[in-house]
Amino acid sequence: MTTGRVTQRMLTESSLHYLQNGLGRLARVQEQLSTGRVLNRPSDDPADTTAAMRLRSSIAHQQQYARNAEDGLGWLAQVDATLGTVTDSVRRARELALQGASSGTAGATAREALATEVEEIRDGVLSLANATYLGRPVFGGVVGAGGTAYDATGTYVGLPGDVERRVADGVTVQVDVDGRTVFGDGAASVFAELDGLATALRAGDAAGITTSLDALAARLDTVLAARTAAGTRYDRLERAALAATDAAQSLTGSLAEIENTDLPRAVVDLQLQEVAYQAALSATQRVLQPSLLDFLR
Repeated sequence: MTTGRVTQRMLTESSLHYLQNGLGRLARVQEQLSTGRVLNRPSDDPADTTAAMRLRSSIAHQQQYARNAEDGLGWLAQVDATLGTVTDSVRRARELALQGASSGTAGATAREALATEVEEIRDGVLSLANATYLGRPVFGGVVGAGGTAYDATGTYVGLPGDVERRVADGVTVQVDVDGRTVFGDGAASVFAELDGLATALRAGDAAGITTSLDALAARLDTVLAARTAAGTRYDRLERAALAATDAAQSLTGSLAEIENTDLPRAVVDLQLQEVAYQAALSATQRVLQPSLLDFLR
């Protein structure tokens, strides 16, 4: 069997090639330690790079879902606080109606005081109906920032439509409340009911006061039902926000396992590569030492 002749040039080139490879491995480990990442460019590991890109996309989606849920919680917190105040206001109006009904012989001055307070309550409820979150009315449908849900007459001027937030793949939650389902509209609104009560109180109209009492009792039930529904959606958003945050953290952990450097392992690897490189340097030095005179001896 014939073997190829190994020349000094071949030996030199081979030694330099292995030396360069060892230096490259050493540099790669040093880079991983300095950056804290094992994936610094796609060529480091194409498969893991693809997996990391997918994980980053999923993390971004979950983080957006969490932000959407937090925004929705802000909307519904405003709704809940407003409806709580509306409930107190309507109850106070009923108390005034009961006072008016039980004091049929009260003078005009007393009746006027009751009617005036009812009108103040009506104005306050109208202001509450135009409550906003980040500049948008929470009872005005899809009307934009700066708009209102009701005008001064108690007529609905919002834009019908649900304000929703996407909190998971294929899952949306309504974060507003249609003002018409709570306050009514025009002649069939809480504003008209309070106006009617004020008129009845001034006139000492017992039948009118009784009618107002019944209407306001029904209105309280309506407000309570809307507040309960909003509370249910609030709880749902809280769970969605927690789920999205947990998912993002889990995915971030998976991404770290792919991208981040295992420091103890990298330190050991660095030491091994340094030893290997020093050995390669020593071997290469011996290969490159012989001169022409060494071959002539």
